[in-house]
Amino acid sequence: MAKSDEPVIIKKYANRRLYNTGTSTYVTLEDLAAMVKKGEDFVVYDAKTGEEITRSVLAQIIFEQENKEGQNLLPIAFLRQLIRFYGDSMQMLVPRYLEVSIDSLTKEQEKFRSQMAQAFGVGGFGPMEDQVRRNMEMFERAFTMFAPFARAGQSAPETAPPAQAAQPTQAAQPTSSDIDDMKRQLDEMQKKIDRLGDNNKA
Repeated sequence: MAKSDEPVIIKKYANRRLYNTGTSTYVTLEDLAAMVKKGEDFVVYDAKTGEEITRSVLAQIIFEQENKEGQNLLPIAFLRQLIRFYGDSMQMLVPRYLEVSIDSLTKEQEKFRSQMAQAFGVGGFGPMEDQVRRNMEMFERAFTMFAPFARAGQSAPETAPPAQAAQPTQAAQPTSSDIDDMKRQLDEMQKKIDRLGDNNKA
């Protein structure tokens, strides 16, 4: 059957049951996770109020996946930092930054898979592990640029590295030059990732 361009409508009832209007069947969060992995788009509505609740349902799917043994994707340090962003002056920048980061990773995933196959072929994970580590270090360095500015009187978190703990505690606000510098560093990070991919192909 031809795939529709329109997202599938999912209705969530008071008993927490999810109903796929496209197939006229009840589905589970696992079924919705499988749809996402297959690239099938859907929108979830509260059956009683008509409110769109897609975001909260997707968050539930992530929660379910994270609770599975060996399925964890989100590091504890990342989750802690994400929580700190809520209500912070930098909150409005975080969604766009995460979108750009995950889009970049998605575009690179086929390249990574190809490189992993080559790594198996030459007898080991070594080169692939080194490249993944370098890429993750670049992503982490870029992400720290978006860390909340220290507030007056606030002590540094226990998990913060010494360099962050030593930062002044005086409140600061991002300037246009700060944002321009962030964009420049993100561009440089993308170029480095591209060069790493080209070097592995050579």
